[in-house]
Amino acid sequence: MSFNSMLREQSETKNYEGEKAYVMSPEMELYTAVVTSTLSNKFYEKNDERMLRIFNLVKKVSPEFVAKLAVYTRNEMNLRSVPLLLVTLLAKVHNGDNLVARTVEKCVLRADEIMELLMCYQVCNPQDGEKKLKKLSRQIQNGLQKAFNRFDEYQFAKYNRDNLEVKLRDALFLVHPKAKDDAQQLIFNKITDRKLETPYTWETELSALGQQKFETPELKSAAFRQKWEELIISGRLGFMALLRNLRNILESKVSAEKINIVASILSDADQVAKSRQLPFRFLSAYRELQKIDSPDTPFLMSALELAVKHSAANIEGFDADTSVLLACDVSGSMCHPISPRSTVECYDIGLMLAMLLKSRCRRVVSGIFGDRWKAVNMPGDNILQSATELRKLNSRVGFSTNGFKVIDYLIENKIIIDKVMFFTDCQLWNSTGGNTSIERSWNRYRQIAPNAKLYFFDLVGYGQSPLKIADSGVYLIGGWSDKVFDILSALDKGEGAVERIMKGEG
Repeated sequence: MSFNSMLREQSETKNYEGEKAYVMSPEMELYTAVVTSTLSNKFYEKNDERMLRIFNLVKKVSPEFVAKLAVYTRNEMNLRSVPLLLVTLLAKVHNGDNLVARTVEKCVLRADEIMELLMCYQVCNPQDGEKKLKKLSRQIQNGLQKAFNRFDEYQFAKYNRDNLEVKLRDALFLVHPKAKDDAQQLIFNKITDRKLETPYTWETELSALGQQKFETPELKSAAFRQKWEELIISGRLGFMALLRNLRNILESKVSAEKINIVASILSDADQVAKSRQLPFRFLSAYRELQKIDSPDTPFLMSALELAVKHSAANIEGFDADTSVLLACDVSGSMCHPISPRSTVECYDIGLMLAMLLKSRCRRVVSGIFGDRWKAVNMPGDNILQSATELRKLNSRVGFSTNGFKVIDYLIENKIIIDKVMFFTDCQLWNSTGGNTSIERSWNRYRQIAPNAKLYFFDLVGYGQSPLKIADSGVYLIGGWSDKVFDILSALDKGEGAVERIMKGEG
């Protein structure tokens, strides 16, 4: 879809605060809805409302776009649940070729996603008034058959859990995969007979240890310290597991030698790249470390800072010839967890993305806005520390969403900025009771800075844009991954998000 056709479809609407906004094209709305979703309640939108909106949008766009978006969301944005929802919904509206099967194969990258896709299909396709899955789309079955051929016994056993609605054994019977060789047939037989080898993982090892009885608390502590050290040197403790367990490792008082191993893994550029972690995962781990009173805490915090710098290394950024303003929305609607089990809030994601980009730019003004705008000078090299310090300042600017104050700051101080970037849920409004809006302020600013461009990084995906996209130098990008900056780079080359996605696999 070209920018011209997008503009033709952008009629006026109202956002959730009653402020004037603009309707997105179905493709743009679907893109922003899925790349900012954990399929849980948002501040303004419940989970079932989001799922219904996604389904209605799937019916409005081409099947090819849905397929490419699912692959993009899984492989580029590193989300897991929402690509499987897209595949399930695609199967409801499209048949006659192998598009769905090909998309399944490219989106199911872990063994547990086989079961998760089947559970998603079960939720979206209730059969005969029952919750049990009896019939399956032929194309989803074909795609899952190929997915079954991708995994070994360890990978299957790692996710062979009894507490799932659709278990691994159920999936095998539903999908009927054909083994690629005799060795894989033996694995399938073990799944059938419930005889998969118990995998060596941190969960299984610690669970087994936790069932043992110890004569004293000291013996129990020593046993857990020894187990964590064993896990660290085993090479079977994955990158994500390390991030999640840094606090447990420190509290177990493992040796300095093992802490060195942990730090070397976390700060290894190749390991960071292979881990495909969303940036806020590093911030979560950093915060947990701050709670631990240990002489090893600063050392591991430095390792995390180095890890994040590696993750930012491929962001193109901007040189000294380009000035950038980074405005982070810390309003009340942004202070909402991204999922029920997460301590990460939407504005944490904005802070993290802003500081990642700041680390790659030479001339930057950064700050936060709510009722007011506050410019905050931060060094560009300590990404996690800067995001953490900015978070502490949110109450100093209030909790409205007066984004126009950011632009008015530039106008009042006659500051010419090449690229103005908002990290926000796009529910901008005016809480002061006046008639000023971000659209009016931007139009005023363009009179003194005609070449300036405005970018909205949509972190929640409610489906409205504060200004017309691609009009008067205005652009919109969605998502939580550092890959959003690939879209930013594409925009500077005249290619929009939808066009970038359509060039990908599908």
